Amino acid sequence: MEEMHINRMPLIGDKAPAFKAVTTQGPINFPDDFAGKWVILFSHPADFTPVCTTEFMTFATMADEFKALNTELIGLSIDSLYAHIAWLRKIQELEWNGMKNVEVKFPLIEDIKMEIANKYGMIQPNQSTTQAVRAVFIIDPEAIVRTILFYPASLGRNFDEIKRVILGLQKADKDKVATPANWRPGDDVIIPPAGSCGTAKARMTDKSEDKYCLDWFLCFKRESK
Repeated sequence: MEEMHINRMPLIGDKAPAFKAVTTQGPINFPDDFAGKWVILFSHPADFTPVCTTEFMTFATMADEFKALNTELIGLSIDSLYAHIAWLRKIQELEWNGMKNVEVKFPLIEDIKMEIANKYGMIQPNQSTTQAVRAVFIIDPEAIVRTILFYPASLGRNFDEIKRVILGLQKADKDKVATPANWRPGDDVIIPPAGSCGTAKARMTDKSEDKYCLDWFLCFKRESK
């Protein structure tokens, strides 16, 4: 009996699986072509589907915002290159939610053989064996997976949240902090937990203007508004 090979989906902290692909913007070699950049690799169920169309219009409209954050977008579905091209051309003719004449300039991967989708666990058989779910992999400049989001076919993604994740990860990396619930840029951030009894005691008596503690394990750094 032939043994079936099953790829393990990459997890947070793993190296993102490498791949070469044909896309609507020419061939790409990931991660080499994106060295030093953050990447949002996302899948959608199929071209010419309604929810996906609204998502691509939104992503394309926000592409410059992500680029300003040193972040590149890469889309994927199990469709042919020609289906991709036809769909993206049709999107330019549509108007929705204040968006019109939308040109998708980021690469959209052709993955007919599902090779890349399987590497990233984008095919989930209880949903479909021929379509990818709405997966989002946020990958840092060292090609490490930092965030994974999955959505069912019926639920469109929240792109403000995806941008917030990028901002939060970059903030945490830069300042060695964590972000509290519902954090937005400019909000106070969390200082890493105390590693000793002495540090815990010192924090509770620290009168610094830019720091405050609710208790020894929950201390914040004030951010300028």
